[in-house]
Amino acid sequence: MQLLAAKIDRFLETSSWIRRMFEAGIELKRIHGPERVYDFSLGNPDLPPPPEVAAALHELADHLSQPPGLGYMPNAGYPEARERLAESLAREQKTPGLRGRHVVLTCGAAGGINAFFRAVLSPGDEVVCPAPYFVEYGFYADNAGAALKPVPARPGSFELDLDALDQSITADTRIVLVNSPNNPTGAVYSQGVLEGLAEILGRACRRHGRPVFLVSDEPYRFLTYDGVTVPPVLPLVPFSVVIGSFSKNLGLAGERVGYVAVNPEMPGEDRLVAGLVMTNRILGFVNAPAIGQRVMTAALGSEVDAGVYRRRRAVMADVLSQAGITFPMPKGAFYFFPRTPGGMDDTAFVDLLMRQRILAVPGSGFGCPGHFRLTFCVDERVIEASAEGFRSAVAAARAQGAD
Repeated sequence: MQLLAAKIDRFLETSSWIRRMFEAGIELKRIHGPERVYDFSLGNPDLPPPPEVAAALHELADHLSQPPGLGYMPNAGYPEARERLAESLAREQKTPGLRGRHVVLTCGAAGGINAFFRAVLSPGDEVVCPAPYFVEYGFYADNAGAALKPVPARPGSFELDLDALDQSITADTRIVLVNSPNNPTGAVYSQGVLEGLAEILGRACRRHGRPVFLVSDEPYRFLTYDGVTVPPVLPLVPFSVVIGSFSKNLGLAGERVGYVAVNPEMPGEDRLVAGLVMTNRILGFVNAPAIGQRVMTAALGSEVDAGVYRRRRAVMADVLSQAGITFPMPKGAFYFFPRTPGGMDDTAFVDLLMRQRILAVPGSGFGCPGHFRLTFCVDERVIEASAEGFRSAVAAARAQGAD
């Protein structure tokens, strides 16, 4: 008996490797005990929110009996929340004209991407993005009847391959989607490279007679290393949009508060915002959570202790190096994306790691075979305790002829 739509049946067979490994970890922890399983599979931030979050929650609880309580608000979010966020984003994006009317609050960055895709994509359109990429992008594009078109990034550095991106853009291209700092590689795209991409998009708009949107997915913007900065995207091209969330920088992943910020210099930007408000509603999100909006408003400008991630990055780099695993040092976010030893099949190597009770995600799950992803949003003691397991997995790979 066919319970599901055929497409969803197929999606279940090809669904996210991240979640699969997360579920495998639950079983391993049940068998061996949580302390003997080293889970680097899921980017679930574990740092406590900054004190401003707790203070905001206490204040909200004290005044909950007073109007407006936690009822509905405009679908785009509380006006004060939109204005305060716009002030912050205007500084961050070096776009002084950004106002609350250009910002729509959403159910996380994922809700924002889905709302934007639904607003601008038609069946047959394409979304171009560099690979490796966050695997859910393909499902989000499909939700709008469009197709994801991955373009491999430059090997080793995972910097954008501008020539390949230029060649990939056709009359069907509606969006170029970038994610910097990148999940899964930790790459941060430079100012010069983004300016080159902006030139490509400008030519494409003129050539095809319709906008090609530059969409920047930025939930990790706050988390960079070694003096690296994330360039603002909105000043680059008029048809640009920034999407982000407070899952990582405020430690509020489960609260699902994000945003879409539309370039105020975009022709017809008010029409796009109106479309986003509608799609936010008709997709069933309706509005971002009321509590999350109020907490975000109160906590803007604060963030978790990023120094913890810097220390963990150094510890994991040492563990991987000692095991003989090669990798580019992540410039941002909290992921490593190493090569598999000797080019071994990534799913096979992840299986070897699992035998050592180490959970990783194959690069195939991000459109980039021959690599695997590790998250370091876990306790330093877990990273240190995994060292012997990494060495054993590499030794097993070499014994199988990987090197």
